[in-house]
Amino acid sequence: MTRQYFGTDGIRGTVGQPPITPDFVLRLAHAVGRVLKRTDARPTVLIGKDTRISGYMLESALESGFNSAGVDVVLLGPLPTPGVAYLTRAQRASLGVVISASHNAFEDNGIKFFSAQGTKLPDNWESDVEAVLATDPIWVDSANLGRSRRLDDAAGRYIEFCKSTFANNLTLKGLRIVVDAAHGAAYQIAPKVFHELGAEVVSIGCAPDGLNINKGVGATHPEALVEAVKTHRADMGVALDGDADRLQLVDAQGRLYNGDELLYLMVDDRLRRQESVPGVVGTLMTNMAVEVALKARGVAFVRAKVGDRYVLEELEKHQWLLGGEGSGHLLALDKHSTGDGLISALQVLQTVVRSGQSLSELLREVSLFPQTLINVRLKPGQDWKASTRLESETRAVETELGDSGRVLIRASGTEPLVRVMVEARDSVQAKTCAQRIAQTLIDKADD
Repeated sequence: MTRQYFGTDGIRGTVGQPPITPDFVLRLAHAVGRVLKRTDARPTVLIGKDTRISGYMLESALESGFNSAGVDVVLLGPLPTPGVAYLTRAQRASLGVVISASHNAFEDNGIKFFSAQGTKLPDNWESDVEAVLATDPIWVDSANLGRSRRLDDAAGRYIEFCKSTFANNLTLKGLRIVVDAAHGAAYQIAPKVFHELGAEVVSIGCAPDGLNINKGVGATHPEALVEAVKTHRADMGVALDGDADRLQLVDAQGRLYNGDELLYLMVDDRLRRQESVPGVVGTLMTNMAVEVALKARGVAFVRAKVGDRYVLEELEKHQWLLGGEGSGHLLALDKHSTGDGLISALQVLQTVVRSGQSLSELLREVSLFPQTLINVRLKPGQDWKASTRLESETRAVETELGDSGRVLIRASGTEPLVRVMVEARDSVQAKTCAQRIAQTLIDKADD
């Protein structure tokens, strides 16, 4: 069955426009409740949210929809997405629900779900929900309605969980850390985690007003963190996105480190402690320098499609623990069942504290390859995959690059564009090769 509402990470859109309307969200919760009751006579669902003003409205709609299907609800209040995943597992709940549009602006919102094990749900579960959505609701009678309550210490429980992933014999004492929570779900939690582990904390992006989530701050706008680290002469800066599953780090010199580099550091810490790291999963966009550095240390590397759910699928397939994306979605499956910005930050900080070295020193063997990305707009009906010129030029570039670069050509999922990316040790070569490949598509579009 083709899914009508679910995308790669739940259901997302502009508030007030289908499907992010209170009537649809109520029906969605009712449908999910009916699916849950196929295997659980009295399900319990946890609901968390970020700081968007629309979260109150959608929370009420979800609560009503679940109750109307005979499902009990536990309201968590503002909590990072990975915090909801953790508590769903810890509380032995049937399902976790997050109201968030992650790194999007406040005008958007979304609904995503976690299984009882704190993992993302499979496509066939989403298809089952959509099939029920297409039928008339079946309201339970008054005696069988679900009940609702609040878990008042949800934030405190999650804080303790995050801290438990940091080595007991280590401390962050002596470090001044700027924490940027993007005015999002971790605005209270993130500063407390680092403070309680001993750091001196300077907070920015921790004053949500319902309308300012991700606005000029957070992992998608790290320039605010860079400036704050310099201003406060901090040792480190930590930036999360609106729902705190994405991470960016900044060092004392104001140098920004992306998810590819942070993934390598998580591996490096384990290798230094002589732990086994048989393999790592990145994505099609992971910088080749990381792949080369990992293989040089005997660590296998596999690329998944772009998207943290695909990284997770590959990790489970190979039974590996570490993976991630350049955007800062990082997975350490022996620490948490899903990507967690706070826990990932703590794993990298462990490396810094244990080694006594800075991020730049730890990464001196990893010099990211320059990447050139060119977007080519297609004309209507243009079959770019059938271009023999494109195929020939791509092969010529790959031959020229050899083992010192790579080519990635992929269609945009949202626009009539083809993205041409070339990565090479030399920036001029990367740019020239990308232009050669892109020109074959441009010429075709101009025909």
